[in-house]
Amino acid sequence: MASPTGTSDAPFGRALTAMVTPFTSDGAVDYEGVQRIAAYLVDDQRNDGLIVSGTTGESPTTSDEEKDRILRAVVEAVGDRATIVAGAGTNDTRHSVELARAAERAGAHGLLVVTPYYSRPPQEGLVRHFTAVADATGLPVMLYDIPGRAATPITTESLFRLAEHPRITAVKDAKGDLFAGSQVMAGTDLVFYSGDDLLNLPWLSVGAVGYVSVVGHVVGPDLVAMCDMYRTGDVAGALETHRRLLPVVSAIMTRTQGAIMVKAALTLLGQDGGHVRPPLVDATREQIAALREDLITGGLKLVD
Repeated sequence: MASPTGTSDAPFGRALTAMVTPFTSDGAVDYEGVQRIAAYLVDDQRNDGLIVSGTTGESPTTSDEEKDRILRAVVEAVGDRATIVAGAGTNDTRHSVELARAAERAGAHGLLVVTPYYSRPPQEGLVRHFTAVADATGLPVMLYDIPGRAATPITTESLFRLAEHPRITAVKDAKGDLFAGSQVMAGTDLVFYSGDDLLNLPWLSVGAVGYVSVVGHVVGPDLVAMCDMYRTGDVAGALETHRRLLPVVSAIMTRTQGAIMVKAALTLLGQDGGHVRPPLVDATREQIAALREDLITGGLKLVD
């Protein structure tokens, strides 16, 4: 299925949020909540793309059947007006291939494939892993480079090799090496998306086409404006927005696990983000109180 918001220079759109998965108090997936949050992220928060069943979606704790139902629910809700990218990466190549094929059948527009975690494969193993997943479907692939969680980076040399694959088109970078990313962008056709909200503006400054955000759940319009300002030459305006959002980014991304805090933030904004699944735990009263203050400092209007 063709992406409704992708362009030749930004194949997955520009403003993407890694969407949470809402769970009920007894741990079940709230599929109505999935559709409601997806619509909110696209219609109110101005995202033109969503990552479904990424880490923020708590993919390690959802079954393959749940992932399929979640993806189909999102495609049904907003697939005609946003690029839907399915998380298909695991530390098992065969399993990743199966998830990729299931995502294609469910109507995803693209795939996010994370570096195999825990196993710490050599670079040749990474190249073979990503190639196998990209060969499995006709969907474009965004590689997810996050050595802080996966323990292994995708090296510049490996990215040059992977860029030769016709369906490996982008990188979500949470490695934070702007120089290495600049080298890859200068020497290949791979496009980069910031995968770290702390570095959204710096990544734009060296050539990234957009971002995959967590705070886009609550400050999506601000991020879109920042990106637009930078792209049209209003660097000072982009910098002002970047600095104003620092308390929000800090509160959600640095205090504890991002999915925990962004679900709490959604609730403070009057949107039911649902509960988390173990081994995650819901935000404490103390965390929510601090979060409230930081969101207000960042300019957000909260419900009572």
